[in-house]
Order: sequence, then structure tokens, then C-alpha cells
Amino acid sequence: MDTSQLRTFLQVARRGSITAAADELGYTQSAVSRQVAALEASIGAPLFDRRARGVDLTAHGQLLLPHAESLLERLDATWRALRELDRVADGQVRVGAFPTANALLIPRAMAAFRRAHPQVALSLTEGSTHQQLARLDAGDIDIAVVSAFPDQRLSDRRVTLSHLLDDRMLVALSRDHPLARRRRLRLVELAADSWIAGASGVEDRLLDPKRLQPDFEPSLNFAVREWTAKLGLVAAGLGITLVPSLAAGAVRADIALVGLHPEERASRKVYAATARGRARSPAARAFLTVLRAQAHESAEGADRG
Repeated sequence: MDTSQLRTFLQVARRGSITAAADELGYTQSAVSRQVAALEASIGAPLFDRRARGVDLTAHGQLLLPHAESLLERLDATWRALRELDRVADGQVRVGAFPTANALLIPRAMAAFRRAHPQVALSLTEGSTHQQLARLDAGDIDIAVVSAFPDQRLSDRRVTLSHLLDDRMLVALSRDHPLARRRRLRLVELAADSWIAGASGVEDRLLDPKRLQPDFEPSLNFAVREWTAKLGLVAAGLGITLVPSLAAGAVRADIALVGLHPEERASRKVYAATARGRARSPAARAFLTVLRAQAHESAEGADRG
């Protein structure tokens, strides 16, 4: 049964006139007559008695009227509910991110999102890229912010990756280091320095200068787990380390950050990952939009630096 025919039937029944119904619907009288006739043909019985001054409902029309009203009211309510799903009215967004992204990128994105959508609940889980992808696959988070170096692969048929930015590495030196005022450095100029490495597998890869230049042989005298310890050693003049540009804005004031020569500059790619085949809520889609905007702003700031 055609719902447009039912709506036309209701207008004719309520107004008792094909002419009045046509005026209300913005149709021609002949168009209204055709729709009523088509509905009568599908039912197999007349719905109206045509009279000189209008129409009256037949027994079939009187029976159909309340059912048509109920059906169309439910249909309209369904469409309203579906449209409401596209509004970021409430709900939650569960975000997982690797630690460096939580220095500035994720907090700023969350703050911007909360200003726009204060009614949406936000949560954040920290962990490695591997951990976040596992949580995403298990349905424990809605969005995973993950990263990979050029020699790492994140391709997975179960996730959709959206590139956010390239996170390049910077050299962290104490303010009184002889090279602290330079704008660009080559690794060969840092061969005599003591380097500070990470104490975990993930951090070893992140802070390893060999990733920038395979034949570079740094002197690794310290290996510590926490960023506060790494930067404390740098500030005290006990060594140097690499810092992702994502975390540059959170580095303490007694440390200088210097970029590397373009030929030795390496970066990891940062992505927003979502589960493929799983519908994103309006709130999650809105958060992704805010996250991309914040990532673009962060990338522009890093380029200016």
C-alpha cells in the first residue's frame, strides 16, 4: 500500500472534499482523484461516495480511516526517531590513544568537543597501538588513535584508518648544550653525546636514533621508562634524547628542542582507527571531525616550529 495514497485519502476524508484536499496538498484535483482511485483499486472497494458538494466515507472508508491515521502516525514517529539519531544529542565516545598523543592532541580535541557537545560522555584509555587496536576489535572503544613508523604495517581488514598527521622526531637537549640554539642538526654532530633510551620495547623503537640513520652508533648510557625521568636527565645535562613533535608543547622550559636536517628527518604516521563494518554513532562521527581539525592545527604548529 502506497503511503502517499494513504496521506491523500486522509486529507480527503478530513476535509470532505477532493478540491479542499488538493488545495491543502498542493496537487491538482485530477491528481488527488487518481490517487484515491488507485487506493480504491488496491483495496477492491470504493472509499468515498461522490456527491455534488463533496464526498462521504463509505463503510470501507470508515474502517480504513483510523488504521490509516495510526499507521501514518507510527511511520512519522519512526522517521523522527531516525532523524534524531543523526543529532549529537547525547551518548558517549570512548577513545583509546597511545601515550604521546595524550600529551596535547587528545586533551585538546576532547576539550573542543566538550565545548560543542557538553552532553556527550567522554572517556579515554591509554595504551600502545597494539593494545588500542585490540580494544577496538573487542568493541571496548569507539575510536583508537594509533601510530606506525614507515617500516611498520597497520593494515588490517577489520579497521578503517584515517590519517591525522605525521609526527616527526626532535632532539631534546639541555638549555646549556653547545648546540641548543641551532635550528637544525645532523646526527653526526651528536655522535659524542650520551643518548637516553626508553626502557620498554615501544620506547626503544621511538627513541632509537638508528631509525633515523641506520649506520649511526649512539652512546646509550641511560635507559629509563618514564618521560619525566628522560627529560629530567636531559635537563640536568646528562644526555640527549628524541622527542615526538606531538609532545613538544608539553616539554619543560629548561629543555631545548631542535629539528633534524630534512635528509635525516623521520616521522611516524598517526591515524584515527575505527572498526570496519561497525556503524559509528553521531557522537563518534562528530568527535572524529574535531580530532581531524585539532590534528591539522597541531601539524601546522609543528611545521612552523
